[in-house]
Amino acid sequence: MERRTGRAATTGQREHQGGVHGGTTIVDAAAAAPLSKQFLRFALVGASGTALQYLVLWLGVERCGAGAAAASGVGYALAAVVNYVLNYFFTFGGARSHLRAAGRYFTLLGLGWCLNTALMWLLVDGAGWHYWVAQALATGLGLLWNFAGSRWWAFRPPR
Repeated sequence: MERRTGRAATTGQREHQGGVHGGTTIVDAAAAAPLSKQFLRFALVGASGTALQYLVLWLGVERCGAGAAAASGVGYALAAVVNYVLNYFFTFGGARSHLRAAGRYFTLLGLGWCLNTALMWLLVDGAGWHYWVAQALATGLGLLWNFAGSRWWAFRPPR
């Protein structure tokens, strides 16, 4: 793993330290990955966040008696923190400073949180859907929203 200090360097400015990628670090490989590979990495990271969100949803509803929208919202927020760190390094290569990337990422996810929570409330409380079915739909829509915003805005390398 490379050590970075100060302002984030672009992929072309980084010094390669060798290792398992034949001179390319994991961060460099992530930044240069094609769309399909980045989406796969994003989905894998998202699966870990989804597992955390679903665990909090289940615990909140089944063990604590919370509403599905509230439990899902708390799980979403916790998963967002885990996913930021993993996506910064593993999916998108961390070409932006944390200040800029995190600000954009959490803005994007704040909007996504509103969409997720509103969908859960509308589908579960409004339309009477089972909370797992509603959450599955909200997760699929969230995956598309979050990937598009992450790739083309939050983690987009500086020009």
